[in-house]
Amino acid sequence: CFIIIVYLLENLEDIRPGVPMLRQVREARRKEEKLQEANLKNRQKSLKEEERERRDIGLKNALGCENKGFALLQKMGYKSGQALGKSGDGIVEPIPLNVKTGKSGIGHESLLKRKAEEKLENYRRKVHTRNQDEEKAAEQFRMRLKNKQDEMKLEGDLRRSQRACQQLDTQKSIQVPREAWYWLRPEEETEKEEEEDKEQGEDEYTSEDLSVLEKLQILTSYLREEHLYCIWCGTAYEDKEDLSLNCPGPTSADHD
Repeated sequence: CFIIIVYLLENLEDIRPGVPMLRQVREARRKEEKLQEANLKNRQKSLKEEERERRDIGLKNALGCENKGFALLQKMGYKSGQALGKSGDGIVEPIPLNVKTGKSGIGHESLLKRKAEEKLENYRRKVHTRNQDEEKAAEQFRMRLKNKQDEMKLEGDLRRSQRACQQLDTQKSIQVPREAWYWLRPEEETEKEEEEDKEQGEDEYTSEDLSVLEKLQILTSYLREEHLYCIWCGTAYEDKEDLSLNCPGPTSADHD
């Protein structure tokens, strides 16, 4: 009976909570570790890896007498570590080996390089063209602005000339200007005269045929000849000799 009881106690399973789960986890972990070790031992290297290893080993080792090419060099007087050439000014180390690992054909890399250079050159050309266009647009804008400013200055000089002409003509008891545009006209009278000019027809000569510059030249000449007056000097001279001696000239540029 005692022997039977001892046997039953030895084969009795441990029924404590969590003990069976811990055993399963440990067993699974052991199996996984053994499997990894087996895979590591049995793992076979790929063909490329084996080729690379063999190539690296071969490149690290210098050629010996068993190599036919090296033996022929030695017969011709070559010594290990000596530079090539009759005068000894050639290379010492062998030409480096550049292994092509990609699948592209010969010359593909040079083609890619050439395309990259062409792309860069096209980009630089576009940037240069854009900069030229921007500079040209800026220059055109400055020219338009300058022309506008010059036009406004001419219009201002014309108005001053018309105002001076009206005052000087009035001082000489001239009631009607030589030309209608010699004097400044009120807006109402101007509108009426414009309507009358339209009724007269387009074939007749009008002041609108003259530019602002032409009007200014005609009016300043009239002021100098008739009244001995220069709008840029702002002075009425005593006689023609006084005008020619003391006035720089008949244009605005002469007074700059």
